[in-house]
Formats: sequence, structure tokens, C-alpha cells
Amino acid sequence: MSSYSPNQSIGLLLVLLCCVLPQTITAAENGEPDFTIAKLQNSLLDHYNLELAGFIEARTGFRLQNDPYEKDASLAEARLQLDLARDLGWGLAKVKADLGHDLVTDEMIAELREMNLSFSPLDNADVKVGRQVLTWGTGDLLFINDLFPKDWESFFSGRDDEYLKAPSDAVKTSFFFEAANLDLVYVPEFNNSNYIDGSRISYWNNVLGRTAGRDYVFADEERNRVFSDCELAARLYKNIDGMEAALYGYYGFWKTPEGLDPGSMRLIYPRLAAYGASLRGTLLGGIGNLEAGYYDSLDDQGGDNALIRNSEFRFLAGYERELADNLTGGFQYYLEVITNYDEYRAALTPGTPQADEYRHLLTMRLTKLMLNQNLRLSLFAYYSPSDKDTYLRPKAHYKVSDHWAIEAGGNLFAGSDDHTFFGQFDRNTNIYAGARYNF
Repeated sequence: MSSYSPNQSIGLLLVLLCCVLPQTITAAENGEPDFTIAKLQNSLLDHYNLELAGFIEARTGFRLQNDPYEKDASLAEARLQLDLARDLGWGLAKVKADLGHDLVTDEMIAELREMNLSFSPLDNADVKVGRQVLTWGTGDLLFINDLFPKDWESFFSGRDDEYLKAPSDAVKTSFFFEAANLDLVYVPEFNNSNYIDGSRISYWNNVLGRTAGRDYVFADEERNRVFSDCELAARLYKNIDGMEAALYGYYGFWKTPEGLDPGSMRLIYPRLAAYGASLRGTLLGGIGNLEAGYYDSLDDQGGDNALIRNSEFRFLAGYERELADNLTGGFQYYLEVITNYDEYRAALTPGTPQADEYRHLLTMRLTKLMLNQNLRLSLFAYYSPSDKDTYLRPKAHYKVSDHWAIEAGGNLFAGSDDHTFFGQFDRNTNIYAGARYNF
């Protein structure tokens, strides 16, 4: 995925801070209170019409068992996020950036999560240009028609859920008509997901026939040709008597590298087209949703190339409602169906684990609010009866004050086999804790 360099991100933030610090220092010399974040926010708003928000956060986590391929620490970082927005009158400019340090990798965190311009060229059209986080679809931590980049390392390590959805460098145009609404997204250069490559989380390696980690970090062949390696996505949706119906389309590439080049032994991103639909609305005192999609693996439409993932049908049904006072529950059933399954089996090399034709997955989310809703206890559970593996995400979040919050949770994996999706991560079971100051 293409990104701005750390120097560019740091330089941008330093320029913004240097523009406002003289104003703040002058205020202090005039006998006003010393520098505070609130004074910085007021100064930016008064002098530059800039709204500033963000947080300062520290998080730490560790594995609950020995993993010979990874460090014991699963998370150890401190980060500052700055979120700047300016109303230009005819549009809105926004920049959101993270700076910090990751002690697990001993690398600096410098990420520009958003840098975009939004405006309305027509009464019934909105445009957003630049780096932005994109999402759609009806699933809860399950994605069918949402083919925008994800950060799976963050998700499995214990970072905030915000970091699961990675940014895209895109142009999004939304049209609003009486008959239906239309979203169009154009990405000139492919933005892949941050997948599990072994650098931080161990995984099942089909090439080695065993679990691997830092001893075998997979490399991929980036699709970085601007305009040639582009992506197109579309959503057509309409509200019908309180039920939102949507159609989806996507043309681009698998978001994680679902192919292997046998010559270079590097992972590749095969071409992908996807088509889908969804429904979401009130049902039996709660909210129900249905979603389906077809993944057309364009580089292996016959299903006989063992080095490229087959085409698939995917289906999702979900339901959420309040179970008791301050207690909500959500349940989902998810299905993946491999097409051309006989060809897939025939193409497998001896000794390679065979995926099931039908992969079933059940999820449950329970959320309990306590202490005047300042304490939120939650559990998100995945269980696959076909893979015989599970993944649990318990979490406790406490709002100490308007600014401070603390959080603790875990990522608990278990499975009968080392090669299934969640089973491969069983040595990565970890717990984490963090504290955040919001401003």
C-alpha cells in the first residue's frame, strides 16, 4: 500500500505546530495560564479556523504462552493522534496523523490516516478526495462487500478497533437521487490490507508445512503502478419502508495476497471482481441484516491453479437486539463456499492441508453497560464448526472522566488444527491494557 513517508508526516505536523506556538507563548507572557491543550485548541480555532482533536495513548500486551517464532511482547507502544479540520466555506479540509514509537518492532510510528478535501459540486453530489477511511456493508467485524483495506495485525494485537480499518488514497463521489443513492470510489493505486506476514504474529505457512513467524517473513510483489493497478468500487442503495437495500460492485485485486509466484516465492495479489447485495432493517424488536457476495477470482476462474485462491460465494445473516437493561446481544451466521471444488482438490500438491468446500462461522457479541454507562464490558466470539476453531475478544472499557479512559482485553485463539484460520494463531493468544487521554 502506498503511503506518505514518516518525514512528510512529521514535517506537516511541525509546520502546523510552529504556526500556532508563537501565539500560545505570547499569551503566557501576558500573564495568562501556562500552555495547555485547551489553549492550543482555542488558539488554532481563533487564529486559523482550525479545529483540533485527538488523543495520547499508551498500550502494552503480552502472549500468554511461549511462541518460539515471536517475541513475548505482543504490544508495547505510545502514540499521539492529531485530528485537524478546517471549514473552508465551500468545503472541509481534514488531516489526521499518528506519531509514536512501537517497542515491539523498535520502529517509529508515523502514519497519515486521513488527509482529504470534501466538497459538494452539485446540490445532490458530495466528493471526498485524498486519504480516507472507507467502509460499507452490514456485517459486525465480518466483511463481504466491504473490500477496503484492513489492518489485521492491529486487530489481533489489541490496538483500538479504529485501527482495523486502514486508510485508502481514493476519490469518493456520492450522488443522491429520489430513486436511489449511488457511491462511487476510485483508487488510482491499489491499497492492500496489512496482512499477517510473520513479522509480528506467527501463522501457518503452506510452503514450509508448519507454523512460521519472524523466521520466515513473507514478502509480496506490490501492485504499485498508478492507474494500471487501480480499484473501482460502487454501492447503489435505497431505503424502502425502513429497510435499507444495497447493491455492490468491485473491480481490483484480492486485498490480502491470495496467490504465490513459484519462481520468486513471493506472494501476489491476483485480480478480483466482486458483486453483492444486502438488506438491513428492524426485525422482531431488533435489527436484522442479510448480505451476500460473489468473489470472481479472475486469474483462476477454472479453479485449477493451486497457487491462486478460487472464486467463492459468501453469505451473512445477522440479528441484534437489547436482551435486558443495558445489555445488548448480536449474533451472526457466515458462510464461504469454494467454487470448482473438485478442480481445487485435484490441483493441491500432496501434503497441503485441504480447505472445506463450505466454511461455516458463527459470531456472538454481548455488551453490558454499568456504572452510569461509564463501564462497558463486551465479548465478541467467533466459532467455526467446520474448522473447529475459535477466537474470543473480551474487553473492559472504563471512562474515568471526560478526558481519560482505560481499557483491558484479550485476543484468545484455539483450534484443533494448526492450518485453520483461527487455529493457526493459537500461539498468539494475548492480553493487553491501555490508557488514553482524549482532547
